[in-house]
Amino acid sequence: MTYIDGFVIPVPAAGKDKFIHHAKTIDAIFKELGALRVVECWGDDVPHGKQTDFHRAVAAKESETIAFSWIEWPDKPTRDAAMAKTTEMMEAKSDPRMDPAKNPMPFDGARMIYGGFTPVVEL
Repeated sequence: MTYIDGFVIPVPAAGKDKFIHHAKTIDAIFKELGALRVVECWGDDVPHGKQTDFHRAVAAKESETIAFSWIEWPDKPTRDAAMAKTTEMMEAKSDPRMDPAKNPMPFDGARMIYGGFTPVVEL
């Protein structure tokens, strides 16, 4: 069964092009490591809630837009192996695409929220 990684990211609204460039570069690595699909979405209709919302979840500033992304993997073992490989690549700086000096994150990664999910309903 497939496995999904999901991400909610506060991104400077003025940095949309930088976000897209960064995502295309990093997403190519996920595809090379076995991802079936990677989707990057730019907030278009993300309302502020009364108790909680995406904005609060990532402490978004007024000048930021919410990005929502997910990676679809064929299964959890493939995902786990890919994540281990990307960590190895970052630490060893063995792939310039993973080098923050060459492809810096255009957002505050400390405020990104993410998690892995097992699908329970697919239509």
